[in-house]
Amino acid sequence: MKKKTVLLINGPNLNLLGKRENKIYGKITLKKLVKKLKKKANFFKIHLKTFQSNSESKLIKKIQISKKIVKYIIINPAAYTHTSIALRDALLSVNIPFIEIHISNIYSRENFRANSWFSDISSGIICGLGIKGYFLALEAIYDKIIKEK
Repeated sequence: MKKKTVLLINGPNLNLLGKRENKIYGKITLKKLVKKLKKKANFFKIHLKTFQSNSESKLIKKIQISKKIVKYIIINPAAYTHTSIALRDALLSVNIPFIEIHISNIYSRENFRANSWFSDISSGIICGLGIKGYFLALEAIYDKIIKEK
């Protein structure tokens, strides 16, 4: 069976995982997180492509070029969650289902973080469960695209 491709997108400042605000984001680096996620994806027979950028335009371009390649997206838009209608429009334009994830509980933090430009168009939202949210998203996608054939 050919592996299905899932794209993991991490937005701004997530390159600093393990180095910033450890009480909120934990101590694992993005590199180590990606390594663990790829191992889990492989177990699920999913090809996990990963991309992180602090640049909104690079994130948009990555989404746009994924239209015919990617079956599902996991996205942690980070601060763009609350500001980027352009990123929202990119996701709508490719019509690839996606799960929105956040390491912290965006609803228990500053008021401005409670607004997401993605939640209403996502397949699901996972927030406040730390990095476990990434693994839960991967498992949910496995259930949707592999098991439900």
